[in-house]
Amino acid sequence: MIRVLLSGPEVDAKYASLLSAALTERGLAANLSTTHAPETVDYIVLDPGGSLRDFRPFTRARAVLSLWAGVEVFARNDTLTQPLARMVDPAMTRGMTEYVVAHVMRHHVGMDRHIRGLKGEWRQDLPKLAPERRVTILGMGELGQAAARALAGLGFPVTGWGRTAKDIAGLARNLHGEAALDAALDGAEILVILLPRTPETENLIDAARLSRLAPGACLINAARGPILVDGDLLAALDSGHLGHATLDVFRVEPLPKDHPFWHHP
Repeated sequence: MIRVLLSGPEVDAKYASLLSAALTERGLAANLSTTHAPETVDYIVLDPGGSLRDFRPFTRARAVLSLWAGVEVFARNDTLTQPLARMVDPAMTRGMTEYVVAHVMRHHVGMDRHIRGLKGEWRQDLPKLAPERRVTILGMGELGQAAARALAGLGFPVTGWGRTAKDIAGLARNLHGEAALDAALDGAEILVILLPRTPETENLIDAARLSRLAPGACLINAARGPILVDGDLLAALDSGHLGHATLDVFRVEPLPKDHPFWHHP
């Protein structure tokens, strides 16, 4: 009999019943509860939005199964010695891929300029073709790999960068490690951030690293707000070195009403 602890506000009765049925279907006898004694627990199904932060009492637990894709609540937790499994949701992967591809294409073909920027002036600007537009994706986890493959399939020369080595077919470059980060950024015309938030990635993209992008480059942050230094981003936009930023995440959410991001062009 496997003892599974359900912990956190999102692990409700509906989730428990579905998990119990799935385990039974696979021939696994399991006792799911929110009140198991810690020393008897084999697995923890955890909503990280709850209060459980001390994993030391769970001496028998084989793994912590998180309902989140992010790892930020675990990054500085020295009590977590058990293996951590993050949620990988095919719908989330597809949704993020569609989001990234949409905004890369938006910047690539200059949609904003044609929708609201012509102001009565007849112009016939010819955008580059995809093979001429350098795209860098920071973060080669499940989401980053999916986005990289999709963009490479459209013909973009994609540079993928991550903490550890991954050989992803179809990419122009597969880079990894801190020593290769600057090379991944150098000359990129579109930068996509899909990194997890960890102590190593906080404030990773600052003025020095933004300066490595190609003049007029566009940045898309779909990961976590603290990876990007807000003031440095605004300065890069105001100087003209950065052409545009698309931000889906922020240091404080909801974004405060008086934050300059709301009103910056």
